[in-house]
Amino acid sequence: MDQALQTMIANMPEKTGKSLEEWKKILTKKAFAKHSEGVKYLKTEHGITHGFANTIVTLSKEENNASNDLLSNQYKGKEVLLPIYKAIIKYVSTLGKDITITPKKGSVSIIRKRQFILIKPATKTRIDLGFKLKDFPTTDRLGNSGPFGTMCTHRVQLNEASEVDKELKEWIKLAYTKSV
Repeated sequence: MDQALQTMIANMPEKTGKSLEEWKKILTKKAFAKHSEGVKYLKTEHGITHGFANTIVTLSKEENNASNDLLSNQYKGKEVLLPIYKAIIKYVSTLGKDITITPKKGSVSIIRKRQFILIKPATKTRIDLGFKLKDFPTTDRLGNSGPFGTMCTHRVQLNEASEVDKELKEWIKLAYTKSV
């Protein structure tokens, strides 16, 4: 990253009222077909100058493309698991505005102040959903962390979207509330 861009990002909170990460979160809630639509939105709705608006939209798109590539690679040959992944993300998105969804090479971390669940396409037919639920008992369904090791305390194995049910959502919400 060149020095001018680093300076612009560092000055963003003072000049625009929000950090780059805060602007990215705002843009993720909007779906703009064109770059210019995103720039226009930031300029007209938030009073941002053209230079900052253009930079925010450009950096946001680069990050979204990288995230999409990571997800595409994770589920290549495992597309049957995408409805499970989408059901989890749909529910997680209802828990609060303080959640960050971070795709990595082989998994997706769901973070509040710290990671509270981890979504991993384990096989072609199964997602392993890891939880941080310290001092919480295991059950037949909510097992020990298995291959997650210390990253998670518990794990649920999911084979279809219907398994993202009331019980699973309660565990996700509990992990979310404990992650402060």
